[in-house]
Amino acid sequence: MRIIAGSLKGRRLTGPTGPGVRPTSDSLRETLFNILGASVAGAAVLDAFAGTGAVGLEALSRGAAHVTFLERDRRTVALLRANVARCGAENACVIVERDLSFVRTWSRHFDLIFLDPPYDLEDLPAAIAAASAALNSGGRLVLEHSKRRSAPESVDSLRRVRLVTAGDSALSFYEI
Repeated sequence: MRIIAGSLKGRRLTGPTGPGVRPTSDSLRETLFNILGASVAGAAVLDAFAGTGAVGLEALSRGAAHVTFLERDRRTVALLRANVARCGAENACVIVERDLSFVRTWSRHFDLIFLDPPYDLEDLPAAIAAASAALNSGGRLVLEHSKRRSAPESVDSLRRVRLVTAGDSALSFYEI
């Protein structure tokens, strides 16, 4: 696993060694950021269910102003911290070791929110709704999910504007 483009291009990231973490593939991240394009520059980003941090670190590499990583598993947080340090990105990142429900208590808002919950998460609409509470007006929320499982067309004020499938994964793009 590596950073694909930008200022950190080519940096290798450590992947998970045990079960339970499914990193976003290099090719899916490339697709994601080709679609997002220049909108990443200067953005405040939330990478929820962050895992290895590959998506958030890719956003930083492509010009995001700041990334907040949200990850609840302690072992995975240690891996995430190591990847942030490997990229020298400690000053542009915050790692929050909490559950997604914690987002509703924040006063902080984001221009881009990336959700990569476990593919077997029971209630995708609830996860989207929880994260959307921290989305800036005009921002985007992107959900990675199994292509075998449909994501909702809308959740509260969010509407899915694009669906992209690649391999076994899909990306659903939401806007207000």
